[in-house]
Amino acid sequence: MTDPRPRTVLVIGGGASGNAVTILLRRAGITVDLIEAQPDWNVLGSGITLQGNALRVLRELGVWDEVQEAGYPFNAIGLAAPDGTMLFVHEDARTGGEDLPATAGMQRAQLQKILCEAVRAGGASVRLGTTASELLQDEDGVTVRLSDGTEGRYDLVIAADGLNSATRAMIGIGDKPEPTGMAIWRVATHRPEGVEHSALVYGGSCYIAGYCPTSQNTMYAYLVEANRDRSAIDPDSYAEEMRRLAAGYGGVWREIAASITDPAKVNYTWFHRLLVEGPWHRGRVVLIGDAAHACPPTLAQGAAMSLEDASVLAEMLSDRQDWSSLDALLTGFHERRIHRVRTVVEASVQLGQWQLDGAGNAGMPGLIGHTMSVIMEAP
Repeated sequence: MTDPRPRTVLVIGGGASGNAVTILLRRAGITVDLIEAQPDWNVLGSGITLQGNALRVLRELGVWDEVQEAGYPFNAIGLAAPDGTMLFVHEDARTGGEDLPATAGMQRAQLQKILCEAVRAGGASVRLGTTASELLQDEDGVTVRLSDGTEGRYDLVIAADGLNSATRAMIGIGDKPEPTGMAIWRVATHRPEGVEHSALVYGGSCYIAGYCPTSQNTMYAYLVEANRDRSAIDPDSYAEEMRRLAAGYGGVWREIAASITDPAKVNYTWFHRLLVEGPWHRGRVVLIGDAAHACPPTLAQGAAMSLEDASVLAEMLSDRQDWSSLDALLTGFHERRIHRVRTVVEASVQLGQWQLDGAGNAGMPGLIGHTMSVIMEAP
């Protein structure tokens, strides 16, 4: 029997997955409130690499045209030597289908702005600078007490509050992110003439040196090394430190290094891994995106996995008018996602571990090929 009551959902976290699930649930006529801890809606960051399966979800959200215009779509990836010599360029897998590019690079802030505008246009209620301080569940719903002293009543709470999710701990899931042993330096800069796709260098002064165009005029570049004690690195020295590491590379990297002058534009972050074992929900609260799983960007699939979570969960919720068996629905969501997500997380971590172990890249083509074959399937 169909339950005629209107459904209400609280989304905690206004990043990619939280914004995406909000847009899709509103399209299905479900009432959605979204809360985000950051008062600026988290419109920071350098760049992001969006592979085809992420682009497929962005098209589903109705923002692909804006993403395509603001970003930089391309279909190839290069492998270069430390001196800058391009060793080879190959066509990348079109994981979103042949009617979408293999990849699009984008300024992270631009993507966030596009998604935020789509959330607003969809009619969701948005409260910034707000967090959930308490979740009180019963058989019929969840009462959520908010940091501003108010409270709301919901049929479902979707926690999309990231790697260090407070909701994850609040509902009794003890899994925590673990450092993988690597760290990344990122900087947003101008796009040198001739840079028309991503390129990677394995080896040299860092484990990996790479760059990705993010618009007609911009790109982001990154260097991956063993992680260090962050407290021992003065943030005012970030630009100098990244230039020092970049000095070991030639070609385009000479121009990149010369552009790294402002330490405030350099980001230093450790790589982490997370995969919540067992169900991703407790009662009427479910984790999605980085709150449930996260991986190093060695396969550039983190955002794609988060966006796919939003798409799959929204589809399942929208197709089920009767939410009386919500536990079974959320269990089914986990079962549908876990193999695909586990494959990506474990492969992403393994690619980095081979670098840390000095084991070379002999196993890389096979592992990447197997992982791409999984990703090419519909989520």
